[in-house]
Amino acid sequence: MRRSEINLLLRAAEACFREHHWALPPRPRWDVTDFGLGDWRRHGLVLVNLAAEPEYCEKLMYAQAGMVTPCHCHARKKEDIICRWGELSVRAWPERPADCRGRRFDLLVNGEPRSVTAGEPIPLRPGERVTLTPRVFHELVPASAESILGEVSTANDDEHDNFFLDPNVGRFPHVVEDEPRAHRLVSDANGATGRR
Repeated sequence: MRRSEINLLLRAAEACFREHHWALPPRPRWDVTDFGLGDWRRHGLVLVNLAAEPEYCEKLMYAQAGMVTPCHCHARKKEDIICRWGELSVRAWPERPADCRGRRFDLLVNGEPRSVTAGEPIPLRPGERVTLTPRVFHELVPASAESILGEVSTANDDEHDNFFLDPNVGRFPHVVEDEPRAHRLVSDANGATGRR
């Protein structure tokens, strides 16, 4: 991912947050990813890590139409994915998608148990949420031109607790430095890189 593309997405996220009155902390911990796939317009996400404590985590995220968060699960993390502005579609599976096509299972949607069909979109409007327990595979798809998403979860471990269905996915991008960075990213600080 080119640094100029990262900067472009950071500016778009900042403008969207500002327009919709989402104030950021004094020194936001930014994260931008193309999931190591080299096409952020198809697979991408902008994140702001608001809290990263041993017991819990909170993130504010930004995505544009077409920027899918690829199918993955977590072995330990339980999370609520919240539509904060715009519209979001969540697809979820109780196990590897190929093993449960069409199966019905229960998920908490807005805090209430709901029977859903594996892989079918769960639409979320602003304020609505879905609770994802460990080992539930999920994919996030913006359903509006821009979306602001929230995540509240148990402890987050991006390097060891993200299990993507596609083995080519890497959590952090490979960055090509073609202009100065607008903000330091989490991946800049820890030297993480995407897989190719």
